[in-house]
Amino acid sequence: FPVPGLAASVFAVGNAKQAAHWYSTAFGMTVVAYRGPEQGDRDHATYVLTSGSARFVLVGPVHAGAPVAARVATHGDGIMDLALEVPDVPAAYAYAMAHGAQGLEEPHEVVDANGTVVVAAIATYGDTRHSLIDRSRYAGTYLPGFVDRAPMVAPPERRFFQAVDHCVGNVELGHMDE
Repeated sequence: FPVPGLAASVFAVGNAKQAAHWYSTAFGMTVVAYRGPEQGDRDHATYVLTSGSARFVLVGPVHAGAPVAARVATHGDGIMDLALEVPDVPAAYAYAMAHGAQGLEEPHEVVDANGTVVVAAIATYGDTRHSLIDRSRYAGTYLPGFVDRAPMVAPPERRFFQAVDHCVGNVELGHMDE
């Protein structure tokens, strides 16, 4: 199925606000959106940062029992989802399933006042996932449920990077055939 680009690199982090400040300061990214308890997510604080076409989403627990807290405890801070932009989520999901993928979320629509996003998810190795996302009918900054947020620090005079051109998954020696 066609993948026009990476919709987002989604990180599980121990402290989302601190990580958002670090990525803003160290890498010149700009915070553009947020979702947390104030928007109804009782478990997580999530910051969306951009630099050119690159989008990083930093998800942190707001209490010890939050789902992402266990992932951070097991793996530390790191990627939990490489969200892929696809033009037709149901077709991409069906293609992946027909070719042996393990489904995590069947295609469904998520809606708010800014429009509709179609989302699904498939498993990769380990507990990392690939979300399949079509935002073509959405005018909001990121996804439904997120609110626009002002940058944490002044944007740099120039971008440190423009895009993410590839992602690598490291597999332990002896496990490549799995």
